[in-house]
Amino acid sequence: MLNAKIFDDLSAKLSEVANSGPAKDIEKNARALLMQGFAKLDLVTREEFDVQAQVLSRAREQLTALEARVAKLEAQRTAEPETQHNMIAD
Repeated sequence: MLNAKIFDDLSAKLSEVANSGPAKDIEKNARALLMQGFAKLDLVTREEFDVQAQVLSRAREQLTALEARVAKLEAQRTAEPETQHNMIAD
């Protein structure tokens, strides 16, 4: 029982020293530098990226549908003069 208490106390003291010592300061400074660097890079979150990917996917689907519609209308327009020309000739 005494050994367990000694180890627990020692562990607590080591943890306290590690959290308040130079290693913790270095970690805080490194983290702050990284956050500043990331802020300058103008990065987006994964959630924002996923939302924009969905928007792009929908836009592509709409573009494909509109291209098909334009092709159909162009085909109809090309066919109309031939039909009118045939009606006039008859």
